[in-house]
Amino acid sequence: MDRNIEEIYAGIRELKQKKSAVILVHNYQLPEIQGIADFAGDSLELARKAADTDAEIIVFCGVRFMAETAKILSPQKKVLLPREEAGCPMAEMITPSKVLRMKKQYPQAMVVSYVNTTADVKAVTDVCCTSANAVEVVKSVEAKEVIFVPDRNLASWVQKNVPGKRIYPAQGYCYVHEGFTKEHVLSARGKHPNAVLLVHPECRPEVVDMADEVLSTSGMLRFAKSSDKKEFIIGTEEGLIWRLKEENPDKIFYSLGPARVCANMKLTRIQDVLLALENEQYEVTLSGEIIEKARGALERMLCV
Repeated sequence: MDRNIEEIYAGIRELKQKKSAVILVHNYQLPEIQGIADFAGDSLELARKAADTDAEIIVFCGVRFMAETAKILSPQKKVLLPREEAGCPMAEMITPSKVLRMKKQYPQAMVVSYVNTTADVKAVTDVCCTSANAVEVVKSVEAKEVIFVPDRNLASWVQKNVPGKRIYPAQGYCYVHEGFTKEHVLSARGKHPNAVLLVHPECRPEVVDMADEVLSTSGMLRFAKSSDKKEFIIGTEEGLIWRLKEENPDKIFYSLGPARVCANMKLTRIQDVLLALENEQYEVTLSGEIIEKARGALERMLCV
């Protein structure tokens, strides 16, 4: 595409108004995508925006499970995923059949699914959660036993904070956060002794245990903005660091170890957003049955 970025931005703004569209952007997206967002945030914030928006079209700049979540919460709206192939390896590590096998193994347990799952998995789930509210969601369920899918690291964080319940984790993980190690923490602490270490709960338990704060991406943004500290080590996907720097120009942010990149989150380019709006392409479609079953799990999460 020969159009420069300002022309593309202008085209997107014009089409948004013409077609009553809203652009939702995850914190890990490229800076050029974050620059055109109507709303940017983590999966919980974007799920709420998807449910609340009056727009007729939702363009979801993220990965497929997020766009599916928007469709479940707003079935009457057209939801577009600008890059059709943008998936999530962790979400693909759990299937409905695996969940049903775990339910058979632990019949007294309720199923809590991380929002990083497919719509089909949400449809066999009692309640969903995000990294921001996983502890509160598990505390809120009536059962003393919980099947937690798919992320074993987030499950470990929940178990640590909800000792009164027994957590049965699936063995999925995020390859981005799994890449941070204890050695990275020791090295970063040595290089930046005055920095506050913020890590995502999808990190390995030994990394989480060494952190000053364990937070979702939006939690990191809020913490950095309100803190009187000037230096921060960030243990999450590198896309968040751009936004942290934009919102806190007087503060310094370092990646925990080599910058970690989610290849799927980085697939979307600004041209893809324009083409999605122009052609209304890569619409997310789900069956009415899946939407109905999955919606209950998401609404119970939003109530918490």
